[in-house]
Amino acid sequence: MNTLNHFVTPQLELLHRGKVRDSYRAPSGERLIVVTDRLSAFDSVLETPIAHKGAVLNGLAAFWFDKTRHIIANHVIELLDPNVTLAQEAEPIRVEMVVRDYITGSMLRGYQKGQRTFSGVSVPDGLTKHQQFPAPIVTPTTKEDSDREITPENLVREGWVAAELYEQMRVKSLELFHFASAWMAERGIILVDTKYEFGLLNGELILIDEIHTPDSSRFWSAEDYARNPETAEQMDKEYVRQWLIQNKQDGQYPRALTPEVAQEASRRYLNIFERITGAPLPTGTEMTTGGDVRARLVGNLVRAGIMKDAWVNIVMGSAADKEHCLKIRQNFEAYNIFTQLRVTSAHKNGEEIAGMAAVWNNSVEPGVIIAVAGLSNCLGGALAANVNVPVISCPPWKDYAELAMNLNSSVIMPSGTPNLTVVRPDNAAQAAVRALNLPRLREQLSKEILVTKAKLRAADAELRVL
Repeated sequence: MNTLNHFVTPQLELLHRGKVRDSYRAPSGERLIVVTDRLSAFDSVLETPIAHKGAVLNGLAAFWFDKTRHIIANHVIELLDPNVTLAQEAEPIRVEMVVRDYITGSMLRGYQKGQRTFSGVSVPDGLTKHQQFPAPIVTPTTKEDSDREITPENLVREGWVAAELYEQMRVKSLELFHFASAWMAERGIILVDTKYEFGLLNGELILIDEIHTPDSSRFWSAEDYARNPETAEQMDKEYVRQWLIQNKQDGQYPRALTPEVAQEASRRYLNIFERITGAPLPTGTEMTTGGDVRARLVGNLVRAGIMKDAWVNIVMGSAADKEHCLKIRQNFEAYNIFTQLRVTSAHKNGEEIAGMAAVWNNSVEPGVIIAVAGLSNCLGGALAANVNVPVISCPPWKDYAELAMNLNSSVIMPSGTPNLTVVRPDNAAQAAVRALNLPRLREQLSKEILVTKAKLRAADAELRVL
């Protein structure tokens, strides 16, 4: 698997899932930003991920954040993985600062319909397609479900931002744009337009989100523009947009890309990264683990102390079974596995299982579920029928009569519900550890087996002479 379409884990709190980025709360309280290989076009996320796209976006943003620290501070703490940035948690300002140096895109479409004022900025008559402005202009928009043009005066009047703070954002946006434009011009690239997002950290203005990436900016080849400004092609996902337009049927864009189009899109993202930074994006063994981006990502986050390499969710049908679940949980302490207690009843609120299963089924790391329910145990079967990870039932019991009843309901399951049943809490935990099948756990278990054998041999040697 060489693409990262989603980042899902039960170990971290999900803060936001956007079209391309997934944000989680790191254990230390900072924000973990995972840039996936998803691609959005025409307000829709395509089914086909683009290999290396997330690493290109994350790497380019990190490159620019580092290059522009002399202009303004930013939220980056550290890159933990090619696709993952650990960032400071800032208070976002819900305004996008859009800087434009050429008339194109939505602004051109509005201009061709007679519009001459954009976010309070007036432009003259007679402009032609892709013509450069005398100087870059700032056309802010609000950060809402549907972003809208707005004048600086209305931003202040509506309470989006204070006047002094807006002016600071405007000045910094232009400084950033001029710096990046000069850098790219030396490399044969025109920075056509871009957006900046800001936040407040301890009362100070900082740069957040992303900066000068193919998803937040429009790039043209200077050579292409010099040949014919009006036909200059964007050096980003415009290639994909044009393919979607050409293959539109019955008013609907395709939901998936052909392998050839996805491969070409990946090549273009890699190319823009190399042209801007001067070095290719690592795509060899240092970027992959057996071709599995998720395995590499998990390994890096484990080494950073952000997460464990495996999880066990102990799901009880009622909070009354908490003590039994805690007995199971304590047996994982020696194995460095993330464990979590959950409560849901197959009978009373079984609809909750679907939401839980969505996380378990798509987690980037391996996991096991232990179901704890007695009497008529539908929980183990309901979980097993909806998840793609092992499910082990360990029914609670106070005496052998209750055990017999609970055990019977746990082991008799219909087809398609591969629920395993273990009676003892310690054995349920041991079964889960083995089901995870991680090399480090197998090595640890092998050592424990040898210790047990050695103890038995020592006892035999001691007692057989009596």
